[in-house]
Amino acid sequence: MQHSAIASAYDTLAPIWQDGHFNESDGINQHKRALGFLGPHSTPGAALNVGCGCSTRFNALLRDCGLEIEGVDISDRMVTLAREADPAVQVHRADICTWQPHRTYRFITAWDSIWHVQLAEQRALMLKLMGLLEPGGVLLFSAGGLDRPSEHTDSAMGPTVYYSTLGIPGLLQVIQEAGCALRHLEFDQWPQSHLAVIAQRGA
Repeated sequence: MQHSAIASAYDTLAPIWQDGHFNESDGINQHKRALGFLGPHSTPGAALNVGCGCSTRFNALLRDCGLEIEGVDISDRMVTLAREADPAVQVHRADICTWQPHRTYRFITAWDSIWHVQLAEQRALMLKLMGLLEPGGVLLFSAGGLDRPSEHTDSAMGPTVYYSTLGIPGLLQVIQEAGCALRHLEFDQWPQSHLAVIAQRGA
């Protein structure tokens, strides 16, 4: 499935995050845990929300840690709604696989987003994101918690959407290859194979 198809699908799905049915607590505890690895005396810096969508539920947590928030999303509609919801956040309409930021980040979150990237591009994207971390910086992401690489499409939300995962062994390998340490790995929605992963670059 092409990146343009993912963008089109999320243009259609955008209202779901604003109709009062979306669980606003989704991912909050995982973000609190990940931000804790920055330490109690974390220096101010920047945070990047990859596939930020239009929900602003993580923004208060990031700001409480002294982080300046940036977002990036491939969906025009999501970007428009995100800018309206929190005008203080700079949101880029871009494909994370080709977008080149001009800074590094203390914290990067990719919650329920990068699993829409083609399997053949997953490894390079993971290396890219971890390469954007400052020393001591933290990456939180979610992935499919399978034992091997996999890809599939699903239309449970309406439009057909593509998903892929490197699988747990592949994720652990790429974290090590990027020079980062695994800090936490959890099946946070068991018995679903939804995996929350925290990695940190060495100080």
